[in-house]
Order: sequence, then C-alpha cells, then structure tokens
Amino acid sequence: MTTPVIGVLALQGDVREHLVALAAADAVGRPVRRPEELAEVDGLVVPGGESTTISKLAVLFGVMEPLRARVRAGLPVYGTCAGMIMLADKILDPRSGQETIGGIDMIVRRNAFGRQNESFEAAVAVKGVPGDPVEGVFIRAPWVESVGAAAEVLAEHDGHIVAVRQGNALATSFHPELTGDHRVHSLFVDMVHAYRTARS
Repeated sequence: MTTPVIGVLALQGDVREHLVALAAADAVGRPVRRPEELAEVDGLVVPGGESTTISKLAVLFGVMEPLRARVRAGLPVYGTCAGMIMLADKILDPRSGQETIGGIDMIVRRNAFGRQNESFEAAVAVKGVPGDPVEGVFIRAPWVESVGAAAEVLAEHDGHIVAVRQGNALATSFHPELTGDHRVHSLFVDMVHAYRTARS
C-alpha cells in the first residue's frame, strides 16, 4: 500500500510539529493553504492555533468552502485544540464572524480549560490508542459540552469530553504533536488508510 499524503492546514498554528508527527506515523505530510493543494491530499490535519484567525484566513484563502465540501464527502480530517473547534458543528461562544468547517455533531466551548498561563499536561486514556494513556498537552484548550448520537466520545479529562470521533473526523482538545508520542497520529493515519481502501 502506498504511503498516504496527509495535508496540514498551514494558515496559522503549529504546522511544523504536525508534519513531523505525521512523518513519524508513516505518512507524507504536506502544508495546505489553497484549494488546489487540498485536492491532492488523502487526509487533512487542522492544527492548534487561534480558531478565529484560522477561520478568517480559510475564508480569505478561498479554502473554507472546498474544505467543507471534502469533509462532507468523507475526507478523513483530524483537528487538535483550535482544530477541534473548527470541526465542531456548533461553538458555544463564537467570536464575531467565526465560522467552522463542521463535520462532528458536537458543541464546543472555546478556552474552556483556562488561559495560556493555566495550560497543563495530563495523562489521557484514548479509546482506539493502545498501550498507556497518552500525555495530553492542554493549551487554552476547548472541551466538548455535548455530542450528538453520531459522535463517539474517545476520551474525557476531569469530567469533560476531550476527544471525539465521528466517521472519518477525529478531534482532540489536546496537542499530541507536542509530546513525541505519535500514537494518536497513527490512529488518524489508520483512518486514512481505511478511507483509501474503501474508495479503491
């Protein structure tokens, strides 16, 4: 099976760290900023950063509508932190003009775990990730207030939902790309392989 090409939405945020993590998980990572680049990938990571900025830049670069269309069509997509917010069908407290890609039937609260100086790390047991719990890095992290029937909760921390999957869409409140543990990225790469197999 050929190595999947997975894009990282490179408008703002920790793009380089995701590219490194994808390479460690046996995928080819590629920055994506424009619709023609999006069209060439087998999956997409929406990184952490500032969700309002990512939203506005996605519209500015003309990539928001193509992103929505590809996610609706089944493109595997993984969002971390701000990326989780971008994949939510609804934001509890959106900034003015903030849009999302959607794809997961969940309501997300921005900055729910506190401000930058309240960032923390915690061990998180993630369903579908074998072995010990992963080290979750939470930086101005959101949490999921609620999920619809189609969404599956993969992890919780301190009573709050911090990892969700719906079909080919995966989202975590935390940043596995910052830890050197690439098992969550490997889970996503497996999702991309399954998507490609189903289409072939």
